[in-house]
Amino acid sequence: MAENFSNFMGGSPLNRLSWLRTSQIFLNSAIVAPETRWILFDNGKPLIATHTTSQKRTLALLPTDDVRPLLGIEPYFGQGQYEGEACSSDAPILEAARLHGPRIVFLGLKETDPFTAAALPSSDFRDPQTAVVNLRGTPFFSIDVADVQEDLVDEVIQASQLAYPDTNLTFVEPRTATTSLDIVTAAIFAEARSMVDWNGRNKFCPTCGSPSYSVWAGWKLSCMSLLPWADNTGKGPCPSSRGVQNFSHPRTDPVVIMVVMDESGEKILLGRNKKFPSKVYSALAGFVEPGESYEDAVKREMWEEAGMRVWNIRYHSGQPWPFPANLMLGFYATADSSAPIRLDLDNELEDARWYTRREVLSVLAHTSHPDANEVDEPLFKIPPSTAIAGVLIKQWAEGNVTLGYATKGNL
Repeated sequence: MAENFSNFMGGSPLNRLSWLRTSQIFLNSAIVAPETRWILFDNGKPLIATHTTSQKRTLALLPTDDVRPLLGIEPYFGQGQYEGEACSSDAPILEAARLHGPRIVFLGLKETDPFTAAALPSSDFRDPQTAVVNLRGTPFFSIDVADVQEDLVDEVIQASQLAYPDTNLTFVEPRTATTSLDIVTAAIFAEARSMVDWNGRNKFCPTCGSPSYSVWAGWKLSCMSLLPWADNTGKGPCPSSRGVQNFSHPRTDPVVIMVVMDESGEKILLGRNKKFPSKVYSALAGFVEPGESYEDAVKREMWEEAGMRVWNIRYHSGQPWPFPANLMLGFYATADSSAPIRLDLDNELEDARWYTRREVLSVLAHTSHPDANEVDEPLFKIPPSTAIAGVLIKQWAEGNVTLGYATKGNL
């Protein structure tokens, strides 16, 4: 239904350079480049810079010199058995291995001008050594300092070049932090948070229980029992050594989220989850289950949550949702508004009801009264446009969505 529609936290500006993640030569050079910037997290909370005068918040982007004390001893990638030792093996299980210190994720390169002839990928960037020489832009890395000594983290933040007298650096609850981000940093934040979360949650091999370690600049995990120097006396071989394992790579959980119209196209069904803030109604949503297509998931979720049979399912757009690693897939569908709404099947919703276009437009147009003491709230509330639910609702309310089948953007 929407061609090239990019939601908040989507539209990443980074060239991820995935083919260079295996190269410690490239990574160890990129990490110390003066242009490199870091996004720091503490248990998933991003480091935010607050300007004391204007109270404006931005994502703190620190240079490598600021964060170097957090990274441990060089080499940062391609580490050997002992700290400070470079790995001499070219075995696949040691490609850009990081065995010591907190895990680091290479996010990609924000190119100075991605539309010039020098833009990646090109033949100049297939070789790691020439890639470093020809870099034009800002490499981005991220790290979560939850397992780093707290005093050291505090020292690094206080000594940062960003910590001027008029700027405070603090770790902020991530959902709150996103309200301060522009569209560029929001997209980088989404990748960074999902990746550090995945690395932080998966510290042990799920097949044998041995500790895991990072390879491919944080984009793959491997079992320490597979290391050449591992002592596996009395143990059988780890099953992860056989074939490609999905737990070795980052996972994204697909979630369908749908605005359902009645047969006239003039009403939509919105629901209120029991955990929502007061008076908030939103599009219904749910995780895609194994063995389902997206369309199957839309039908099942609408039946389970509201007892509604839906048809004419059309894809609109997607949104990365890094809490922790979801991909929201927005759909429109049609249902019979005269059919009874049932909330007793999975007991997830507190309420669900049909709203007219006029009612939704009145909520979108609502502004609070300047007198804070006067109660002045809309009939109900909907999510902001930074969430795909708010986008889907607003697109319909403003007449940008029809009942017809989509010819573009349709799955």
